[in-house]
Amino acid sequence: MERYNLTHVSEFYLMSFSEDPDLQPILFGLFLSMYLVAVLGNLLIILAVTSDSHLHTPMYFFLSNLSLADIGFTSSTVPKLVVDILTHSRVISYAACLTQLSAFLFFGCMDSMLLTVMACDRFVAICHPLHYAVIMNPHSCHLLLLLSVFVSILDSQLQNFTALQVSCFKDVGIASFFCETSKFLDLSCSDTIIKNIVTYMVGVLFGFLPVSGIIFSYYKIVSVLLKIPSSAGRSKAFSTCSSHLSVVCLFYGTGIGTYRGSNPSYSPRKGMVASLMYTVVTPMLNPFIYSLRNKDISSTLKRLHFWKI
Repeated sequence: MERYNLTHVSEFYLMSFSEDPDLQPILFGLFLSMYLVAVLGNLLIILAVTSDSHLHTPMYFFLSNLSLADIGFTSSTVPKLVVDILTHSRVISYAACLTQLSAFLFFGCMDSMLLTVMACDRFVAICHPLHYAVIMNPHSCHLLLLLSVFVSILDSQLQNFTALQVSCFKDVGIASFFCETSKFLDLSCSDTIIKNIVTYMVGVLFGFLPVSGIIFSYYKIVSVLLKIPSSAGRSKAFSTCSSHLSVVCLFYGTGIGTYRGSNPSYSPRKGMVASLMYTVVTPMLNPFIYSLRNKDISSTLKRLHFWKI
């Protein structure tokens, strides 16, 4: 395969879902609709939280920021995909590829960090209810948000720095509909062992630790719930966690599918479908999960609807 020098590689070619011209309008409408539903749904969650004073609590503060991160997460990939289908072009410049990679990693890590913080919030609320107001005060909430932003920036820039170390390419075709770190490093014609080690170490550090925090929080929550004598009391206490737990399973479930899709043994098409579930379907479904399974959010949205009418 021909080798390219970095100085001569100014653009890459992204992979398309289908080369069939008849399918392009369908794909365009499908992806655009999913994107608009995801953005509008998350904007409604933000509007509901900011407009209702009863929702000015730590849990909903983090939820509104999660919705904002979801908008950024899906916006880092889908608009480019929709424009590519519309213009029949799969070209992305080198600078735009690295920018997309950084944005995707930043907002993805923000999602992970905020889900972890929300799990800790539920842990404090259920396991230490008398100290909840003291521990989860506004100052602590803003510090946790700033910590999430800092960790996300660190994660995205470390992986972006690793991508910048690629000095030559064996191909210019990226086997995905957007710039992924693993797909980008696969194009390197130099030894990528060290780069892969760094990427996996960063993934473990910024992926394993948040998951561990969520598992620990729910372990403690379940331990406390089992001590509640009445089933009605257990159900009422766990109902405050059900929406968050559903979103966690959806986010990490599709994330694992994306990770497995990057394996060379998987076909690029299957990997793209897994990435689509992770970057589009998850942010689109999150507002529905919270609006359907959370009475406070659903009642606020109903009031907003009647107010507009």
